[in-house]
Amino acid sequence: MRFWDASALVPLLVQEEASGWAASLLAEDPEVVVFWAAEVEAASALNRRLREGHLDPEGYALAQERLRRLKAAWHEVLPGERVRRQALRLLRLHPLRTLDALHLAALVLLAGEDPKGLPLVSLDARLAQAALLEGFPVLRPPGV
Repeated sequence: MRFWDASALVPLLVQEEASGWAASLLAEDPEVVVFWAAEVEAASALNRRLREGHLDPEGYALAQERLRRLKAAWHEVLPGERVRRQALRLLRLHPLRTLDALHLAALVLLAGEDPKGLPLVSLDARLAQAALLEGFPVLRPPGV
């Protein structure tokens, strides 16, 4: 089982430099856990690519279908008071954006006493650094 943030999910949806890397991680371990907002964040990235002309309508439809299939198989950590409190703690300690703090808070709560047993899959450097400081293994593509 691995915890994926949206930055690592997007290469599974559209062709990017990290797509092969992300696909191989998913094939190795198909048990994906995400924070509840991951679908919204991934959809935002797809819509931005469509608006900016980096994705045509056909590619967008294919990416949306891939997202739908991924979501049907993944496990979600739902938002709640414990996630909020943990995110507030993380924001005091690390230079994170709001959604990154929520993703990491969900990971912290899910891992409980064993951060070493639940790796984070992410392309986000700030989130990855904070996760490392919290004791989590981080999986990132080479050169990122």
